[in-house]
Amino acid sequence: MTLYVYVDNSNIWIEGQRIQAVRQGLVPDIRTALRDRIVAPWTYDFGRLYELACPAGEQIGRSILYGSRPPANDSIWQRARDAEFQVEVFDRSIHTNKEKQVDIALSTTMMEDSFKHMRADNGDIAVLVAGDGDFLPTMRSLQSRSIGVRVVSWSHAVSRELRNTADEFIDLDPHFDYLTRPRQASPQ
Repeated sequence: MTLYVYVDNSNIWIEGQRIQAVRQGLVPDIRTALRDRIVAPWTYDFGRLYELACPAGEQIGRSILYGSRPPANDSIWQRARDAEFQVEVFDRSIHTNKEKQVDIALSTTMMEDSFKHMRADNGDIAVLVAGDGDFLPTMRSLQSRSIGVRVVSWSHAVSRELRNTADEFIDLDPHFDYLTRPRQASPQ
């Protein structure tokens, strides 16, 4: 069995910021954070996310981190490269400042890899670290060819249908503290 890993960085990071907003008391609950688009500063430890998505001992085929172009001082992309992830970065829309192309690129690559590299007879699994219901057609296509799909996401940010359709679901909520990267002390 080989795992093929596809991570939507923005999905994990932004939804983690919503949880942080609740924890800091900026909003009473996650629904309010979602509705009012309230977030609080939060960063995650990429290596720990990877450990949860792909426990030790599992063979890894290809791993790709997708997201929007980060600020120059963002270290997560280099950390992903150091972990031998392929990194795919896209510019945000100049008109709306919204992320563009990430979900489609991720889905397209999953499909391409499923035909080029994944083998049902080997028990290969696609690991989707995201929760958007737009990934359902891709997931169903893989499953129709007996390729398993593991979804890793926050409970509030995963489509119910995506969660129920996945062969395996890993809920990140109980691991929030483990995933949280400690803030660096400011140099004096």
